[in-house]
Amino acid sequence: MKKLFTYGYKAFFFCPSLPNKISQHVPPLQFFSHNPNRKPLFTHIGKIQDCAYTFPATQLFDKMPQRRVQDFKNAKRHEIFEVVNMVKEKPDFLSASQLHGLVLKIGMLAYLPTITTLLIIYSRTKNLSSSLTLFTEIINKDVVTWNAIMTACIKNKFFEFAVKFFVEMVNEEEKFDCATLVIVISTLSNMRDLRKGLVVHCLSIKMGMISDLILGNALVDFYAKCSNLSSSECVFLEIECKDVVSWNSVISGCLYNGYPEKSLLYFKQMANLEKGADSVSLSSAVAASACLDEFSCGQTIHGWSIKLGYEESRHLSVSNSLISLYSQSGDIDAAEYVFNKMEYKDIITWNSMINGFALNGKISDAFDALHEMQFIRTLEPDSVTLISIIPLVAEFMLLREGKAVHGFTIRREMGTELSMMNALMHMYFNCERAKDAEQIFLNIPKKDLVSWNTVISGYSQNGLCREAQFLLKEFRSGNSECSLSTLLGILPACDSPNSIQFGKLIHSWEVKLGFVNNIILVNSLMYMYIYCGDLVAPFKLLEEIPYTVDVDSWNTVISGCTQKGHFWEALNAFKLMRLKSNIIHDTITLVNVIPACGNLELTCEGKSIHALALKTSAGQDIRVQNALITMYGNLSDVESARSVFELCFYHNLCSWNCMISALAQNKNSKEAREFFRLLEFEPDEMTMATVLSACRQLGIIRHGKQIHAHLIRCGFYKNAFVSAALVDMYSSCGRLDIARKVFQTSAERSVAAWNSMISAYGFHSNGQKAIETFHDLIDSGLTPSKVTFINLLTACSHAGLVDQGYRYYNHMLDEFGVQRSTEHHVCVVDMLGRSGRLHEAYDFIKELPSPADPGIWGALLSACNYHGDLQLGKEVASILFSLKPENVGYHLALSNIYVATGSWKEAGELRDIVHIKGLKKSAGYSLIDVASS
Repeated sequence: MKKLFTYGYKAFFFCPSLPNKISQHVPPLQFFSHNPNRKPLFTHIGKIQDCAYTFPATQLFDKMPQRRVQDFKNAKRHEIFEVVNMVKEKPDFLSASQLHGLVLKIGMLAYLPTITTLLIIYSRTKNLSSSLTLFTEIINKDVVTWNAIMTACIKNKFFEFAVKFFVEMVNEEEKFDCATLVIVISTLSNMRDLRKGLVVHCLSIKMGMISDLILGNALVDFYAKCSNLSSSECVFLEIECKDVVSWNSVISGCLYNGYPEKSLLYFKQMANLEKGADSVSLSSAVAASACLDEFSCGQTIHGWSIKLGYEESRHLSVSNSLISLYSQSGDIDAAEYVFNKMEYKDIITWNSMINGFALNGKISDAFDALHEMQFIRTLEPDSVTLISIIPLVAEFMLLREGKAVHGFTIRREMGTELSMMNALMHMYFNCERAKDAEQIFLNIPKKDLVSWNTVISGYSQNGLCREAQFLLKEFRSGNSECSLSTLLGILPACDSPNSIQFGKLIHSWEVKLGFVNNIILVNSLMYMYIYCGDLVAPFKLLEEIPYTVDVDSWNTVISGCTQKGHFWEALNAFKLMRLKSNIIHDTITLVNVIPACGNLELTCEGKSIHALALKTSAGQDIRVQNALITMYGNLSDVESARSVFELCFYHNLCSWNCMISALAQNKNSKEAREFFRLLEFEPDEMTMATVLSACRQLGIIRHGKQIHAHLIRCGFYKNAFVSAALVDMYSSCGRLDIARKVFQTSAERSVAAWNSMISAYGFHSNGQKAIETFHDLIDSGLTPSKVTFINLLTACSHAGLVDQGYRYYNHMLDEFGVQRSTEHHVCVVDMLGRSGRLHEAYDFIKELPSPADPGIWGALLSACNYHGDLQLGKEVASILFSLKPENVGYHLALSNIYVATGSWKEAGELRDIVHIKGLKKSAGYSLIDVASS
């Protein structure tokens, strides 16, 4: 026998069942060899702890033929043996102990079938130590006894012990049968030990047991669970008389290894052979259909299962798979119908239904199901249940419900599970509660890669960039492993020019780790460089990956440039995309390039892209149409905006908001109010802020107050942007006192609200209060924006606080990190011009690092007009005529300077030029609000 074991592995090389690549590294039977220094297995009994586990091998043992009762001289022994078998069906520790004492008392403990059955009873009561003790007392063990102790180890999840028993069985030259090998293969399947399984397979071939159907099925399942699907299929093909278990093993094995199409193919072959499919086959086929999004196929299998008698109400596995199938297909009503029809529901059923509600966005139904589940005595929500709920809470930022789930996990002592803590961290970060998430992270005793990735990504998303960068350094100092998620999580933390160096280090790290060809990471890197102000690196990256670049890569560059205000670069990227690649633009491309045309006031280019959109199906996309409405509003082409709006097949709330905004920003405030009255949807915060802007332009406080009342009823007054719009409206209508009150009672003061209050003080020529409000903004911990300084400089200009305004302008970048723009230059020129320091303003424009925008020269021309400086006015006007010859306002400003200085002849000549060129200025008008009685 030992000789046979020693050379048993060699038989593997002659087995045609498996591919040659598997047989190249078959290990010798070292784990079967005798070791004289090996300690007896039973010295480990004290280390065993109770644990519950169920495995098919335990059912297999129940089906084994039992040894006959021989030579009973006393009829009571028959009765005792019947009692033993009865206790085995529903064992508990007390009954087992009493039975053990009874058997010992009447002297039946020496009878092998009785002690073997008692051994099984102890294992089923999760008392493996007693089973092992009994096993040591058996003197003449047979194959059934050995099989029983190995089965007991499997049932209690001590797989290594089962293997050691097999080794001891072999070393003692005990005979084994096919059932023994099935038990060992089942053990190695749970351990995912491919090498030892290969040796057992060889042994089964050498011993001539490979033809056994049960053993063949076990090998099919073993190779599948060890992620060796090709070997699993080879063993399956070599089984001559396949039964339902054989087909189920290969069908579920393909699904387990991520090949649902193969799983369905085997299922169809099984159906064609008229094999009787059972619940395992049907549930696996339904699950495979769900993985492939073959929902019609899943429905067909559903119908076939009903025809075969596997109705939803009686077969759990089939029903559970159907719930998942219909949930993924979006037919949540069908999933709920299957769920309600089931007579008995297990934890998987409830988890599938709750997950289905979560997938389909039915928040209240998911929580109702969770609440109902808690009233079932036989079931309790487990970690899978809660992990299905927590992402839903995170997605919709339901902090109150999230805290309730967190409390539930603590009460049920599930809060220490790593997967649960990771999910809760993600939820708190999504709900913008970084401190709570950080507290969970600090309490995790042994953090895994998911924990680190979650907290790094969470800090980045919550604007805690420095914390995210510091945490990454800490992670790298103690861990060598890193995943793609780690890099994707840290890149959003590099969102300013100050972070460019750190971003470059991440880029270098990405190259070192071999992610250089990962298109998702390359897209994130391009986005990072754009946000850090480096517009050269993204285009260079596009050139370096010409073979893998896709439309998403171009969209990343275009959208990044548009969002950061680099509109020319966005248009150039769009042109390069069309010229240098074969990639066709999509809806996202157009949605991002259209605003660039609107912001640059490029009417011709905007209409060209509109025509391009109409040539493709993208032109019918509601997002593209909304972007076109906004673009035409920025181009002051209200008629084209209205045409796009009217030609839409259907409108959403965003369409109405875009149209109202286009009218409001083009001074069609009355028409904007009319559109608001015709609104077909319930207005949101954006709608109300836009309508308030229209009321501000009209200066009609009566309508503004009505909208304010509506905001209070709807609860929108808590929104920071709505509060800012209310401050603007009341300020423009002359009620600074109400504007101040709205600001002071705001639930949340955003930068926009502070900006509105600074603007309000400036509008009412209270520059000192504007400066105080600016310092209050800084003290609140918020960072001032570009608009903050525009409003502050305007307030200083109107109040004559030139020196203070000039000082804020000079320290914008170094103290507050705000880049100077054209609007800030205009404010400085206007501030100097109003105070009569015209030549100083002229020198300021000349010293700008780039050629001045017409708006800057226009501000100086207005100051020359105000102070009657003809000489400087003529010089500035000549520059403006060369930059914008068609602008009638510059001609009229110079004409007014001529009139103010008595140069009537020059004024008349200039007006004649305006008349000859056909230049016209929009007529001014006044409004009087007549309140109806």
